[in-house]
Amino acid sequence: MSEHLALPLALALFGGAVLLGVWAYHQWRIRRLLPPAPRTEPAPVVAPERVEPHLEPTPPTTSEEATARRVLSPTLDAIVELALERVVSGEAVVASLPATRRVGTKPFAIEALPEGAPPDAWELPRAGQRYARLRAGVQLANRAGALNEIEYSEFVHKVGQWAEHLVAAPPDFPDMLGVVQRARELDQFAAEHDAQLAVTLRARRTAWNPGYVTQHALRLGFVPGTLPGRMVWPGEDGTPCVVLQFESQAALADDPSLAVLREVRLVLDAPQIAQQAQPYARLRELATALAQAMDGWIGDDQGQALDERALDAIGTELQTLYERLQARGLPAGSPQARRLFS
Repeated sequence: MSEHLALPLALALFGGAVLLGVWAYHQWRIRRLLPPAPRTEPAPVVAPERVEPHLEPTPPTTSEEATARRVLSPTLDAIVELALERVVSGEAVVASLPATRRVGTKPFAIEALPEGAPPDAWELPRAGQRYARLRAGVQLANRAGALNEIEYSEFVHKVGQWAEHLVAAPPDFPDMLGVVQRARELDQFAAEHDAQLAVTLRARRTAWNPGYVTQHALRLGFVPGTLPGRMVWPGEDGTPCVVLQFESQAALADDPSLAVLREVRLVLDAPQIAQQAQPYARLRELATALAQAMDGWIGDDQGQALDERALDAIGTELQTLYERLQARGLPAGSPQARRLFS
């Protein structure tokens, strides 16, 4: 190699070595500021199935009978029955169903009564049955608000077309003003009794990173959710009970071990979980355990610390909420409550 090429090559190699040294020193300084890994060796973790809170009841799939369960409720839906001239087959009903099951932001459902069945044995239409009666219903309210005039008109139109397809007489629809008024009253009740409780865990001294939080949460029974920065704690029946949330940007970082977290949130959607499962007690236990393990403290969204007295007071208010939902015929965790608070 000639002397006039050797000198530039040597300078380039020297410059590269200097840059590499600076980068390594910078990484070393960053890692000194990050939380240490837990001192004990973690037990082997089997990757669980991802689950998330369901906004509507999950249709059972274990049996044909479960799949055909009843959906509509006089408490929650505006219901209209078709005037059938004769018994129709399940195949004909299924083939005639509207392409979508929503009007605006509200779901609607169609149910059928099998020939010779008791008057309250309504079910979702299925092949292999013969039906003497059919009905349709639209939900009066959900977390998107009350059923409005436009949505009800769309429901009337869809059901009218469905009746024509089945060669049934036009249904006798309830008066729009009365339905909309019922919807507003139910929406008002829901707004006054909707409780999504949240506590915030904040780091006392050293910041956390996503891996550190995830490792401790897995040990307490949380499993990864379908969205970045979310984990869920499933109850005994598999229904998600408590949701753990942290910044999705931190979870999506190129190197999550370098992302800094100062807080995480634990959320309980109270109307969605049955009172018998004691979800608030579980929320408190999980928050306390995580705070102790990660050297954090428990507070509210405004940064105020929540001591045992404050947490007890929240529990008392939640008990009152459960009683009012029960009195309205919408007990927490019931299919109707899950539909209303969705």
